[in-house]
Amino acid sequence: MKPQQERESGGQVPGAVWRGTALQVLGRLWGAACTLAILYLASEKLDSAGFGRFTFYIALFAWLDSLANLGTGQVAVQRTAASPDRMGSVLAAARRIRVRAGLAGVALCAAFVAWAEEPDGAWIVLASLYPVTHALELSTIPARNELAWRVPVLVRAISAAVSLGNVAVLCSFGVDRPALYLIGVALGSTLGNVLLHLASRSHLPARTASQEPEPGFFREALPLGISALCAQTYFYVDNLFVREYCGLEPLGHYNVAVRVMSWSIMLAQYATLTMLPWLRRRHIEGELGPALARVGPPLFAGAGLACGLAAPWSGAILALLREEFRPAAASLQWLLGATTAIYAGAILMTALVALGRNVESLWIALFGVVLNVALNFWAVPTHGIAGAAATTFITEAFVALAGAWVVTRAGISLGPAWRWLGGPLGFALGAGLSSAVAMGY
Repeated sequence: MKPQQERESGGQVPGAVWRGTALQVLGRLWGAACTLAILYLASEKLDSAGFGRFTFYIALFAWLDSLANLGTGQVAVQRTAASPDRMGSVLAAARRIRVRAGLAGVALCAAFVAWAEEPDGAWIVLASLYPVTHALELSTIPARNELAWRVPVLVRAISAAVSLGNVAVLCSFGVDRPALYLIGVALGSTLGNVLLHLASRSHLPARTASQEPEPGFFREALPLGISALCAQTYFYVDNLFVREYCGLEPLGHYNVAVRVMSWSIMLAQYATLTMLPWLRRRHIEGELGPALARVGPPLFAGAGLACGLAAPWSGAILALLREEFRPAAASLQWLLGATTAIYAGAILMTALVALGRNVESLWIALFGVVLNVALNFWAVPTHGIAGAAATTFITEAFVALAGAWVVTRAGISLGPAWRWLGGPLGFALGAGLSSAVAMGY
């Protein structure tokens, strides 16, 4: 048994989980600051339509990231968290899938660019190549299994700084073409993946002349990959509706609110990413229920309180970036409600991965997409960008509830139900207190 596994027992959350989460949050804060600076610089040099186009393709590339990953990282953890001797064959299988899926994403991007007759389409397609390099990112799986995140976080921080530096250079030359800014961001991400591989090589197993096959790897990864694509789809598909019904300028404002939301969910993202190997080992030991009951309710309640406190100040938060973004305040309020739901949903959906319930994860995500798209057909033409945000809230609440239902149906106890009420109650309390303060101003 590996040293990290020897220190894990019962529902007690290992300190390495919180240290890894803290490191990733610090790294994400740095990345968020770089992204904020990128958005500010781009909004200075691009006209409103160009800025909307830039944020649209940033969202599309996030979807292409999920396509390239295609569930391979989660299945790699499933197969190696308690069996590190399988690392070589698992990584080889995962890399093959990522390269092929990444190239498929390039083809999809090229088709869309041609259909939309985008200016500088060739540059956009070139930028879409960077997800292929996520095959190199898989070299961090040994460190992830040991809950060691120092080097990956440092490399990602360097990557974010490089992307910002590229955008700053473009701005200094007065460039006003959105596609070239996309190239600048993509170059930083590509460098990050290359550096991650180089920094992780010493932890990889030695290559052998022939790797043992990993039967069923793609079959197990595909449901998780489609599930992640669905999650990205219902997170970003409203871009298509807002672009069509509201125009590029409101799309730019809306995507700034979405970016604020993406920053607010970083703790949920990185806590669950760090916890997955631990939760997988807890499941194998028959102790998944106590682990979830210990970590889920406090995160959910804390998120609800924080988002509730921020909600009445949504307009002021957006105005800190640029005053022209203030019209997206109502959207941000709904998105903060969605953030609260995500903190529960992220834990529960990660539990499904730990359980190996990949197909159930897929069904939840598919229903989420159907629900989101159906609501957007009504909400965006009727209520504009606020309707798009409300649809996101409803979708994320559905995912959290569905995840809880499947986990409990699998025989895993989540503890007393009242402990999971902290999210909505915390949001209501925070919003009430914050509104009272806001009325004094």
